[in-house]
Amino acid sequence: MADQANFEADAMQFAQQLYTAAMRMTRNPADAEDIVQETFLKAYRAYETFTAGTNLKAWLYRILTNTYINRYRKLARRPQEVDLGEVEDLYLYRRVSTDGTREASRSAEDEVLSGFVDSDVKQAIEALPEHFRLPVLLADVEGFSYKEISDIMDVPIGTVMSRLHRGRKALQKALWEFASGRGLTGQPEDSDE
Repeated sequence: MADQANFEADAMQFAQQLYTAAMRMTRNPADAEDIVQETFLKAYRAYETFTAGTNLKAWLYRILTNTYINRYRKLARRPQEVDLGEVEDLYLYRRVSTDGTREASRSAEDEVLSGFVDSDVKQAIEALPEHFRLPVLLADVEGFSYKEISDIMDVPIGTVMSRLHRGRKALQKALWEFASGRGLTGQPEDSDE
């Protein structure tokens, strides 16, 4: 059992990460702030039920995700804004090489990725249906495991794996179309191959 007196010290370290995730979910700064605030309120009230020593970050993300789902699915609408905000940590843009060795060691994947801009990737992620977008964001952007995503979304691991696979395939297709449109694939844009 966790002590509510320690809530601020324990949980507030995740505030920025939760806000970033909420922005990815809602695509609206005001809505993201509301969801994070509601998440912290719910977490504070239920902190006595949290088992100390377990994954606090996953517990908070589960509350955040449930808050988002409850708020937006009941309203049966999606926010009109489509900006993910400043997302510098998208997994597609992580680079290992240094500037001095980058040109000599660029892979074919690096060549293609250099043709994308943040807005292309954001647009492709935004276009995913919600039930695919959330697992992709939680796994590939936030770095959660299947088990953690299963706990956060309150769905079986098999469902997470299926949605993640289908979401990644849809994202791959969208990014292929962006790359093809820019002539990065070596195939004409309207080729079906």
